[in-house]
Amino acid sequence: MFKVLSPCKINLFLNITGKRADGFHNLQSLFCMLNHGDEMTFEVDNDGRGEITLVNTMGMKPEENLIYRAVRALQEHSGRRFSVTVDVKKVLPMGGGLGGGSSNAATTLLVVNHLAKLNIDNQTLQNIGAALGSDVPFFVGGHHAYVEGRGEYLRPLELDERWYLVVTPDCHVSTREIFTDPGLKEHFSPERTFEDAMDCMYNNDCECTVRKKFSEVGLTLDYLVKYGRAAMSGTGASCYVAFDTREEALKAHEDLCKVWDQDFSFQAFVTESINVSPVTTALMNCQA
Repeated sequence: MFKVLSPCKINLFLNITGKRADGFHNLQSLFCMLNHGDEMTFEVDNDGRGEITLVNTMGMKPEENLIYRAVRALQEHSGRRFSVTVDVKKVLPMGGGLGGGSSNAATTLLVVNHLAKLNIDNQTLQNIGAALGSDVPFFVGGHHAYVEGRGEYLRPLELDERWYLVVTPDCHVSTREIFTDPGLKEHFSPERTFEDAMDCMYNNDCECTVRKKFSEVGLTLDYLVKYGRAAMSGTGASCYVAFDTREEALKAHEDLCKVWDQDFSFQAFVTESINVSPVTTALMNCQA
């Protein structure tokens, strides 16, 4: 049995530069990995049966679940019929803009590749992941990254460690709904150089559209500004504020939980940014 943390991410900025011919959008974004996420447990058996068992289905049919699809993709790529059992202790909210589903898929690709001894290189795993979801290659890469295209062009970066208070109001924001909103194009950004894009910290071109559709997100952002520059991750619903120290972030979290209207339902956590994914670290420790 192999147990590992499947981490989440936040977008430190998200600029949309246009719609592509394939229906997706071109992005310029900075993905920041956080030391917080779902706990995943794996068992792999080279029994030739090719069975995939999801202990926690999260209410989805197997073909809709990215974990299931990630295992199936590895079976098809390798031509081997190993069996896999996966359990997920779900911590991250669905539709929160934290990349939880993509991270689960990437963690599955990395861990099953290791346990089944498939010896697939990281770039190939990223390519397999790109077919599952735009954020999957980032989590396979395992580092903070500047991202372009629909998420497939990654420039790994090291960032100074900061602490984040992340707050997710009780609403599910559909990425598809936001990206198909006809008003979104009014907020597109011009394509920038890497240096200029990095000056757009905390901008999110989806914010106006999400505020219009989900008042809970707007209320969250408006409340968090008392602690600093509040921003939205991805297409929402999660919002965050950055702090220099753990103590500052915990104090803000404590204050938030004490004084915010108790009728307003939300989840919140404090965590630090990490330059290397815990999945990458765990697999390196196995090989040491």
